[in-house]
Amino acid sequence: MNDTQRSSRWTGSWLSGPPTADQGDRQAYPGERLDLPESGKGSVASMGRKLGGLLVDLVIAGLIGALFLRANPTDTPAMLQQNYISVGIWYVITVIGHGFFGFTPGMALLGLRVVRMDGTQMVGVPRAALRTLLIAPIIPACVWNSDNRGLHDRASGTMVLNAR
Repeated sequence: MNDTQRSSRWTGSWLSGPPTADQGDRQAYPGERLDLPESGKGSVASMGRKLGGLLVDLVIAGLIGALFLRANPTDTPAMLQQNYISVGIWYVITVIGHGFFGFTPGMALLGLRVVRMDGTQMVGVPRAALRTLLIAPIIPACVWNSDNRGLHDRASGTMVLNAR
């Protein structure tokens, strides 16, 4: 196994292409190579559940934003301002939720939790802020590896697991 193959095996990089038969990098389910269970508590969360949690959080942020600013649908600047306020609220909810508790309201509803890869109990605000900042443009969350970890998770050293 050359250095590139060894590196991609541990980082889960898609840059070096698909694994070859001699790499032995195939896994039966996401999280197998990390010694996580296939299903149930502690298993890797599915993309659908993670998206569902994000959508619930966005709706909550939008509703809170609407409380602060009731924009007339024909008033474009006010609507944009309300959208910016809602995105800011989502950012704060997500950073605080991930940083201190490991979940947001949407993730709690769907039984998901963000954990650090190094096993430290709390994600912490700096990692949560980086992770959330990278989720905002959506693209990093759409590029994931065989363990369902997006670029935002790999950059912040985190992953999303099922909490129940």
